[in-house]
Amino acid sequence: MATIKVKQVRSRIHAPRTQKATLDTLGLKKLNQVVEVEDTPSTRGLINTVHHLVKVID
Repeated sequence: MATIKVKQVRSRIHAPRTQKATLDTLGLKKLNQVVEVEDTPSTRGLINTVHHLVKVID
């Protein structure tokens, strides 16, 4: 299955608890951290929830 790289580009400090949990689910713990996740509709939904905190890298 295809994978995509997701990078956290903004801090989670003032984000609501649900968005912090979403970042944890994606595997993002630190600023500028890059993780590779499977490209599924559920993962795309998680990325859409925190789209202002992350960036999808090609």
